[in-house]
Amino acid sequence: MSGDNGRYFSGHPAFMSETTESLAVLDDHLRHLLHDYARKEPAHDALAAEFGTLIDDAEDAFRRERLAGHFTASCWLVSADGQRLLLTHHRKLHRWLQLGGHADGDRDLARVALKEAEEESGLTGLVLDDPAIFDLDKHWIPERRDVPGHWHYDVRFVIRALGGEDFVLSEESLELAWRPVAEVASDPQSDESMQRMARRWLAR
Repeated sequence: MSGDNGRYFSGHPAFMSETTESLAVLDDHLRHLLHDYARKEPAHDALAAEFGTLIDDAEDAFRRERLAGHFTASCWLVSADGQRLLLTHHRKLHRWLQLGGHADGDRDLARVALKEAEEESGLTGLVLDDPAIFDLDKHWIPERRDVPGHWHYDVRFVIRALGGEDFVLSEESLELAWRPVAEVASDPQSDESMQRMARRWLAR
């Protein structure tokens, strides 16, 4: 991972080799993050509680194979000055959204968000701006080919681009674009959750 992320991730081994004990620590950490988020955003208290129930589900909710719904992680990827936001014109959903993706077994969702930001933007010098959850969103993903419709439980973190803004288009996106956060907040065509996050960012 690029940037100064050691203070958040230095104690974590690669998730495929994590022990039962370290996985339990990650689960407890996520519960703590959800609790703190609900305290800061009381309107999302019930939503945070619902996210919390997935952690101990008998069917691993950190894997996309749990078709009732599963965790994803995404990023509020802002420019170094915090004024602009990198959005993807999503290839599958055909909407302008934040970057992100499936956890695929990794229970450290901040790490997932950072990895997805790097892979989907091609940017270097990305840093986890804050280990706290920035936003939660539960949204329906329509049926596509052999994958039935299902819920995404998306946990969102702030990632800041400190190494420049020259992105590289990946196969996940039809387009990428930097947009002023204020523009997203006031754009009636923006996804509802995008407007919510933009207003929250501007009010911080």
